[in-house]
Amino acid sequence: MNSVTKIDGGQALVTGGASGLGAAIVRRLAAAGASVLVADVRQEAAKELCENLLAEGGQARPVALDVRDPEAAAELFGDLDLTGRPLDVLVNCAAVDVTKPVTELTAEEMNRVVTTDLLGPMYLCREAYRRMVTRGGGHIVNILSTAALRTWTEAGPYSAAKSGLRAFTHTLFKEAQRDCPGIGVTGVVAGGMETPFIMERFPETDVALLQSPDIVADAVMYALSVPAGSAVAELVVVPRREVSWP
Repeated sequence: MNSVTKIDGGQALVTGGASGLGAAIVRRLAAAGASVLVADVRQEAAKELCENLLAEGGQARPVALDVRDPEAAAELFGDLDLTGRPLDVLVNCAAVDVTKPVTELTAEEMNRVVTTDLLGPMYLCREAYRRMVTRGGGHIVNILSTAALRTWTEAGPYSAAKSGLRAFTHTLFKEAQRDCPGIGVTGVVAGGMETPFIMERFPETDVALLQSPDIVADAVMYALSVPAGSAVAELVVVPRREVSWP
């Protein structure tokens, strides 16, 4: 069975790719033969990951990108146009969160979460999708969260952003059905993972309640691998003991 999306020999961009789930996805894509652009504001970590992958025979290079900047997104894709190597896969993984009651949140904190977790992926989707339509193919994966479906206290901006991204992903899926059957659009609803995103903020977390980011990365690769006649519109991958599901 052949996927409509070119992975082996193709080019992929992963935001938030320097660590955690993003890094796990980068590794999977590189192992599958993709040339991976590791986009992250943490450039030292991105460079280290790329150096390790190159030493292992993979292809990866770091890209400085703040997803909150639409002009930076446009410039990055413009640079890719000039190289003649189009993007086959976009994975929007970059995300931040601020764990506070609504009454304690600052306007800057709200803006940072929503801009990073919702508007950033939208900016990148816009740039990638219009080019994929022109080429007739490609795949966009947006990493969602159980917070897109069921929220909890101290998660207002994060849940709002992930809920909005899920709605945007569904809309883009429908537009791809209309505009170009060769484009895949997938939302991956990921439950708790043993990554810095959780462990740096909640070091006391029982890791037995979490899953490895490698499991979610495998789910992303599955979504990219389905044959052209099928589509994985949404996947839910949670730990067996996930407290926020269903």
